[in-house]
Amino acid sequence: MTSMPMAPSRPLEPSRTGGSKGRWVEFFLVGGMTPLLFPLSWMLQRAFGLDPAEYAVGFLMFHAAFVINDPHFAVTYLLFYKDVKGRAFGGAFRGAQRVRYLVAGFGVPLILGGLSIVGLATRSAFTLSLLFRLMFFLVGWHYVKQGFGVFTVLAARRGVRFAPRERLVVLAHCFSGWAYAWASPADPGREVEEKGVVYTTLTDPVWLEHLTHVVFLSTLLPLAWILFQKWRREGRLPILTPLTALLCSIWSWSVYSSKDPLVRYVIPALHSVQYLYFVWLMKGNEAREREGPPWFERSARTRLGILAVSALGLGWLFFHGAPTALDEALGPRGKAVYEDLGPTPYFAALYAFVNIHHYFMDTVLWRRENPETRYLQEPALADERRAS
Repeated sequence: MTSMPMAPSRPLEPSRTGGSKGRWVEFFLVGGMTPLLFPLSWMLQRAFGLDPAEYAVGFLMFHAAFVINDPHFAVTYLLFYKDVKGRAFGGAFRGAQRVRYLVAGFGVPLILGGLSIVGLATRSAFTLSLLFRLMFFLVGWHYVKQGFGVFTVLAARRGVRFAPRERLVVLAHCFSGWAYAWASPADPGREVEEKGVVYTTLTDPVWLEHLTHVVFLSTLLPLAWILFQKWRREGRLPILTPLTALLCSIWSWSVYSSKDPLVRYVIPALHSVQYLYFVWLMKGNEAREREGPPWFERSARTRLGILAVSALGLGWLFFHGAPTALDEALGPRGKAVYEDLGPTPYFAALYAFVNIHHYFMDTVLWRRENPETRYLQEPALADERRAS
């Protein structure tokens, strides 16, 4: 998520957000489960030992990816390429938003696809490694920007607006966290393997790790100061859930993601659940609006069900069906591998392609210039119609 629309100044009433129960569900879905996982991890390691606990959690999260992680990537394609003609050439998007759409929707996949084809055709691990290097460089940016988007939207839904200068302070903490997460730990250049592709990492000097760490910690005081000043000025600051989502995205999922050997397996699922909650929020409000006049379209339950099934199917195709078929038909077929490409080069290329493309599509989908993001700030319209 990137720049999000500002909601109306009045907060949503508890009845419109499911009451206190709905607020707690939202809290856990957007990141509130994260602090609870650390004591749970400690208990599992103490009861069963590290190796058995790590095997069990890794096995669980591998299969959970079919219904959490994979659909979270796939649903982005379903949202992004909806009404592609109107957005690219019609009146749905205009100005800079149309340019972003064309770049993310056509330019980026063209470049990524070109790199993938060249790497596979020439059997070059170095060429494919460029995709992985870019993926690992951008993943932290993607995580903290989503955390920022969740923070601003959920705060706005509670009637809390942030001025441009305050948003810059929050963004400074986000981006400095991304920089430190990327530079840490210091790396002299190691030979690593990712999805079968063997390559040498870029050098990250020790001084860069220390510098980014100092900058990251130095942004804590301004962040705390603007929140304190806002509380003094406005008298109340109902942002426990938004702030938890923000700090978990930066601290637990990015900067210190490797501190717990079990929790790190769950981080991609936590990030995906946070993302899918906002997809449900946006598309759910849209579906409830369009099931009434003047559209009288399918029920909201049917529309959301079709979207969910489509995301499940497309996710399976991206990460299992298509790469398996390509590797079996065109890959080494269990015999000699392509030097440093491993036994599944097509899976490696498609995996990196979808991840990176997902990051860029999000910079278009979740901007305030996308008219559909207005549904993030509206209550359940069907409830309002029934009440009226």
